Amino acid sequence: MHAVRLHAFGPADNLTYEQVEDPVPGPGQVRVAVRAAGVHLLDTALREGLRGPAPAPAELPTIPGREIAGVVDALGPDTPADWLGKRVVTHLGFAPGGYAELAVADAARLHEIPGRLDFAEAVAMIGTGRTTMGIVQFAEPGPGDVVAVPAAAGGIGTLLVQYARNWGATVIGLAGGPAKTALATRAGAGLAVDYTDPSWAERLEEYRGKLTVVYDGVGGDVARTLVGLLAPGGRHVVFGWTSQGIGSDRPYLVDGVSVGVLGPEMLRRAGGDDPMRTLELRSLAEAAAGRLTPAVQRFPLSRAAEAHRALENRGTTGKVVLEP
Repeated sequence: MHAVRLHAFGPADNLTYEQVEDPVPGPGQVRVAVRAAGVHLLDTALREGLRGPAPAPAELPTIPGREIAGVVDALGPDTPADWLGKRVVTHLGFAPGGYAELAVADAARLHEIPGRLDFAEAVAMIGTGRTTMGIVQFAEPGPGDVVAVPAAAGGIGTLLVQYARNWGATVIGLAGGPAKTALATRAGAGLAVDYTDPSWAERLEEYRGKLTVVYDGVGGDVARTLVGLLAPGGRHVVFGWTSQGIGSDRPYLVDGVSVGVLGPEMLRRAGGDDPMRTLELRSLAEAAAGRLTPAVQRFPLSRAAEAHRALENRGTTGKVVLEP
């Protein structure tokens, strides 16, 4: 099979497209003929050898990628036979192997792809959609809310815009450049603001004291401006930091309004015997029902390095997906 391998930590050019041996599923596992593999910003950090929420690979070379969708083409010992031939999607956890034509996954982590979702959409919902479902637990929007979504053209951002719109909120989407603000508008933002325009904050002055929710995956000056517009009791929900923190000592705390949602509390709120799977099921159900439609930017598997560079340079929209 063909796969993308990393032989040394470093820049995106260290990702090489090459031929390797086909993987063999072990007990309780399946092999998936991959039709779509998700690319996450965390993948770029792991490629550099940085440590974060997920550990850097212990051994090189490695095949990156932790989100896959495809068709089960082989079963390991003691794996239920009815998985064979099914369209499936799964998050591999911290196990690598997704950037490949074939990948091995635990049968217990599989979801059959519901409805008419294509493989790339399913990959978007198993990772990005799962996180979105975790975020909105902390501030469920409603008809009386005015919601701001920075990075509204990203994978999570487009889903948050749709979700808030579906529940009747007034949605402000912020993104960089005309193409991205247009995507935020298509996702359902009533107002789309280009924050590469130096005067962008002036467009939001009419919402001072009216903004009730900020879904913040950006931080930095954008977050500072939006938090300053919040109404009393407004909620600032932090799930990322693609820019920088709000302050130097406690970067994501603004008294009375802020909460960080990446961590155990997200899972505790999700509930169930397997909280991560609970969020995955919710995400896939929203997409299957047509309430959420993920934005996807597709790259051929052979151009994984290009996909990484584009993601690092903020040159992508929606969820980045590799297709063999």
